[in-house]
Amino acid sequence: MPEPDPSKPAPKNPPRHKPLTPAAALFSLFLSTIWSGNSIAIKAGLDDAPALRIGWMRFVTGGLVVLIWAIWTRADLRVKKGEWTPLLILGVIFTIQIAFMNIGLSHTTAGHGSVLNGTFPIWVAVLAHFFVAGDRLNPLKAIGVLVAYAGILVLFLDSLGIDSDLLLGDVFSLTSGFLLGARQVYNSRIVQGIHPAKLLLAQAIFGVVTFVVASYIFESQEYVWSGRLLLAVFYQGIIIAGFGFIGNLWLLQRYLPSQVSLISLSQPIFAITLAWLVLGEDLNSALWLSVILVIAGAGFVQRGSSGK
Repeated sequence: MPEPDPSKPAPKNPPRHKPLTPAAALFSLFLSTIWSGNSIAIKAGLDDAPALRIGWMRFVTGGLVVLIWAIWTRADLRVKKGEWTPLLILGVIFTIQIAFMNIGLSHTTAGHGSVLNGTFPIWVAVLAHFFVAGDRLNPLKAIGVLVAYAGILVLFLDSLGIDSDLLLGDVFSLTSGFLLGARQVYNSRIVQGIHPAKLLLAQAIFGVVTFVVASYIFESQEYVWSGRLLLAVFYQGIIIAGFGFIGNLWLLQRYLPSQVSLISLSQPIFAITLAWLVLGEDLNSALWLSVILVIAGAGFVQRGSSGK
C-alpha cells in the first residue's frame, strides 16, 4: 500500500495505522531516551529564566530546525482551505500543555515532573479508544490503566506529605501529561492529511506569540544568559522540539499511537536517574514505586494492544 501524501487533504476514511515494527520500536525507544532529558533541561534552565520565557526560547529554536527541515524536504507550507481550524486547535492544545509542564516543573522536582508528564501514553490508550480506528480498549488495557493510576496516586500522596507547593507542581505536571496524550491522538489523526512540517511550525508560531505576550504580562524575573541556560534551551529546542518532534510525528503518521506512546514509558526511569545524577534530586521509595506501577500498567496496555 502506498504511503499517504501529506500534502493532500485527508480522505473521509483515513488509512488505518499499522502495529509497530521492530525497527520502528527501536527508533521510538531512541526518541524516548533523548526525551527523558527534557524535564532535566527545563529544571536546570529555570534557575536563570522564568518558565514562560524558557518556553518561547524553546519554540524559536525548535521552529528554526523544523523550518530548515521543511525547506530541505521541499514541503509545501501553504495553509490550504480546511487546514486553519485543525492547526489552530493543535496550537492551542500544544501551548497550554507546555505552559502546564514548565510551570509545573517550577514547583515540583524534575523526577516527579518526568513521571507525571510521562503518563501521557496511558491517556493516549484511553483517548485512542474513542478517536482512532483499530486502537480500542479491552479488559487487559483497562487493568493496565488502573495500575498506572495507582502509581500516580502514590506520587501524589508522597507530595502531599512533603509540601503543598510540590503537590501543586504535580497537579500541573499530570495535567500536562493528559494534554500531551490528547495532542498525540489529535496529531495521529490530522497528520494523515496535513504535512508534519505545517503541524510543527503551527505549534511553534502559536507558542512563540502566546508565550512572549504571557511572559511580558506575568513574569518580572530577569534572565541570565549563562552557559547552563544556553545548553538548556539548545536541548529543549534543537533536540526535543526539533528532531524529537519530527521523529515522533513520522511514527504517528504510520503506526498505532498507543503503541508508539507506550514505548515512551521508559522515559521516567531514565529521567529520574538523570535528575539524581545531574540535579542531585533524591530517589525515594515512593518515586520508584510510582515508576514501577506506571510502567507495569503500561505493560498490560501494550499486551492488550498487541492482542496477546
